[in-house]
Amino acid sequence: MKTKLFALLFGAVLVLSACGGAEEPAEETTEGGTTTETAGNAEEIVQKSCIGCHGRDLEGGSGPNLQEVGAKYSEDEIKSIIINGQGGMPKGLLNDADAEVVASWLAEKK
Repeated sequence: MKTKLFALLFGAVLVLSACGGAEEPAEETTEGGTTTETAGNAEEIVQKSCIGCHGRDLEGGSGPNLQEVGAKYSEDEIKSIIINGQGGMPKGLLNDADAEVVASWLAEKK
């Protein structure tokens, strides 16, 4: 009984940690006084949304190690995985702009 309860709680924690809260992109004022939306910093996005599965240093956990993911996948492939999901990776954890920023950053990890 205790094992089943522990497994249920552990599974719930994993699922909830993978569902990091998506925040609205910050607004930036241009010279003309208009505002444009900008995506967040890749490392900040990863810390909020990815470390639950991929580990604090991207060393892996319930998700794969991403420390050298750029050697295996191109930026476009990484973005596709982030947006569409693959294997145990659920789709839609990041919006398109944040996915673009994170994919570019991860593609440099070789």
